[in-house]
Amino acid sequence: MKKFLAGFCLIGALAIAGPAFALCLSEQDVVSTTPSKDGKLLTFKLRDGRVLVNHLQGACPDLRFNGFAWVLHGPNDICENMQSIRVIQSGQICVLGRFSPAGAPKAP
Repeated sequence: MKKFLAGFCLIGALAIAGPAFALCLSEQDVVSTTPSKDGKLLTFKLRDGRVLVNHLQGACPDLRFNGFAWVLHGPNDICENMQSIRVIQSGQICVLGRFSPAGAPKAP
């Protein structure tokens, strides 16, 4: 019974922790970012030539009019589903969602 409860607790803890890994980018590898007109996507151009699209967790319409600042906690990594940005003029907070290659279907 103790093994069962310990295993059950471990499974619960892993479920709460979220996915096993998240795609992270180094802030130094980002050449530019471009928001979509509807404020739902943020396109990242990287030094290695890759272009990734981030599907923001909600609409962030102020991004297309104003610049933004990263809200970094710890290392200079930009991680999907963990990173937030703050629009400079309005103060709107936006949270990154999943990354996908440019041109790929929307991430789940």
